[in-house]
Amino acid sequence: MTAETSGGLLGHGVHEIDGLANGRFTAYADTTEEVDELVAAVRASDLTESVWETDDHAGDAGVPGSAARGIVVRYDLGNSINDALVSRGFIPDEPVRMQGGRERWTVLVHETRQTVHERLEEIREERNADIDVELITAPEDGGGMFRTDALSERQREVYELARRRDYYTWPREVSAASLAGELDISKATLLEHLRKAESKLLGDY
Repeated sequence: MTAETSGGLLGHGVHEIDGLANGRFTAYADTTEEVDELVAAVRASDLTESVWETDDHAGDAGVPGSAARGIVVRYDLGNSINDALVSRGFIPDEPVRMQGGRERWTVLVHETRQTVHERLEEIREERNADIDVELITAPEDGGGMFRTDALSERQREVYELARRRDYYTWPREVSAASLAGELDISKATLLEHLRKAESKLLGDY
C-alpha cells in the first residue's frame, strides 16, 4: 500500500492471535488527507482481514511527517516476514519503516557476518523475498547506535551515507562536497539534511 500512496508505516510489532498476524502500525504522511488515503488503502487490500484504529500519534516526535494515526491490522501469517526473521535470531531494534513499497529493518543479531548472510539467504529462498543488506556494524563502546526512526527518508539516506563513508571520523575520510556529488545534490543541501538529522539524533528536535 505504501507503493500506491504518499504515506508510510512504522511497524511496532506483530503477534499471532487466532491464527492471524496482528500488527500494530503507525500510519504517517505530510497531511491528514494522505493518512486517510493510506488507511483506506490498507482496509481495501485483499491481503487485509481487518483494521481498527488506536490512539492518535500526530504529536509524537518519533513519527515522520506531520500527521499520523495508530492502527492494528489483522492479516494472513503467510504474508508476514516477521517470524522468518525473528526465528533466526534477528531482533528488531527500531520500528520497521515501510515506504515506497519497501520494508526497512534495523535488527540486533549475535552471529558472525557469514552466518547472518546464510540466514538471510534462507529467508530469501523460503519467502521469495527481495532482501538487501545496507549496513552491518558492531555497537560502539558496548552501547547501541543512534535511533534513526525519527528521521525523514532523505535525512536517513544522507546521514547513513555520511556514516558509511567515515564522514564522522577524525580526520574525516570524505568531504561534504564528495558526499553531495554521490547524491547529486548541492553541498549546502547535504549539510542542511545532516544538520537536521544530527539535531534529531542528539535530542534537540
